[in-house]
Amino acid sequence: MYGLMNSLTRLRATQLLLLTISILDMGNIAEATTESLFQGFKATPKPSVSSFQPLLNDSTGNFSLGFLRVDKTQLALAVLHVPSSQPLWLANPTQLATWSDSTQLFFNGSLVISDSHSRVFWSTQTNGDIVVLLNSSNLQIQNLHNSPSILWQSFDVPSDTLVENQSFTVNMSLISTNGLYSMRLGYNFIGLYAKFQENSAQPDQIYLKHTALEAQAQIVEGQGPIYALVNSDGYLGLYQNGTKPIDVQAFNSFQRPINGFLRVRLEPDGNLIAYYWDGSSWVLDFKAISDTCELPSPCGSYGLCTPGQQSCSCLDNRTEFRFGTECLLVGTGDFCGEQVVKDNNWAFTRKGVEVPFKELMYYETTSSFGECEGLCENNCSCWGAVYNNGSGFCFLMDYPIQTLVSVGDESKVGYFKVRQGGGKKKTSVVAAIGYVAAGGAIMILIGIGGFWTYRIWRRKTWDENDEISPGPYKNLGSESSKSIEVEMCNR
Repeated sequence: MYGLMNSLTRLRATQLLLLTISILDMGNIAEATTESLFQGFKATPKPSVSSFQPLLNDSTGNFSLGFLRVDKTQLALAVLHVPSSQPLWLANPTQLATWSDSTQLFFNGSLVISDSHSRVFWSTQTNGDIVVLLNSSNLQIQNLHNSPSILWQSFDVPSDTLVENQSFTVNMSLISTNGLYSMRLGYNFIGLYAKFQENSAQPDQIYLKHTALEAQAQIVEGQGPIYALVNSDGYLGLYQNGTKPIDVQAFNSFQRPINGFLRVRLEPDGNLIAYYWDGSSWVLDFKAISDTCELPSPCGSYGLCTPGQQSCSCLDNRTEFRFGTECLLVGTGDFCGEQVVKDNNWAFTRKGVEVPFKELMYYETTSSFGECEGLCENNCSCWGAVYNNGSGFCFLMDYPIQTLVSVGDESKVGYFKVRQGGGKKKTSVVAAIGYVAAGGAIMILIGIGGFWTYRIWRRKTWDENDEISPGPYKNLGSESSKSIEVEMCNR
């Protein structure tokens, strides 16, 4: 199970943010006592700081804004929960600056991250007077003229996390740290979406849809869009107008008297999980997807997840599954275009499989698996199809094949395409075996020839000298070999 959960996360550059948090220097945070920033403020990252450089604290000391060191050389502006070192908000997850004295954060009415070459990585584009961090973890830029007003706040631009009493509107989205998954609101539902293919015109695939029950209040058309709120009473509520929710997703702490701070995070594996802080650690409070095999891609591309066992294998039934690697290389693009048609692409079928979120998948009704297979085979934007013989449903996948679910019913059959890059792994193994076999045969022949040459030479030497003549001695075992140093990074 430990290995499976490790395989759920496909790291990108922004995902390395999480790896740096465990080495947070708590002494450095204690030194930050500033509770407001005014125009003219400037700060640069310190070379001596290994993890987090605080710049602004809230009044309780529970939250801090500062420079978060990413993969040693990069920088993100972040709001952290100080007791746990957990990042709650990131200003620039996709546009990281460098950790150097040429990078600067300044406030001139706008809060700006830039470098000495006048490149702006991130800006609030405001004209405010003061920056404050509230004891809710909300970072605000305020205007002090006349009556104080909020010009900008981090609660309006969440990254991957919502905290208690934070609203989430139809104009917002949560995005996982690896950029693969997002959470958005629809007319009457919360949706989780997967971006299985970058730079594609195809819309993201929805893999979870929670529709409002409308038990306590009804959605009234024309009265505005819905919004979500992490309620401190232990639930994620959907609202439209008024105080009564149109839906309640109860956490384990629902209506229980706990004093812990709540947060909801879209995890790198695509799950939406809620936690509360009990004073020493984060306690699991809610999981949107309880079954690992129902996650969007727990075993990676061309993987197969077995429910109950929570185990992974490869869909082609020939490749050995290894945690942290893909069963078959996915490549990019689709099967359209003249060059792609000429490439050496291939396909295979597998019985006893189904898609994990079939209720949300596009399908057509066909009379047979052959007809279903033909729909995908003749469609250059289709990567695969799964046929259910009982219902006649043909589920078509217009994105690179992800993890499917293993089922006992062999009438559920899948057809899957593999681009040329996906076959290189297997081809190279076969070629390598051939090279080794051919090389071994050659070495045997050379060895036999050398042996008989040595026998003839030795007989001749004995005949001429009646003894073995001493010659120069070379200790092959004393040849120095190159040493390999493994640099260990202590974080």
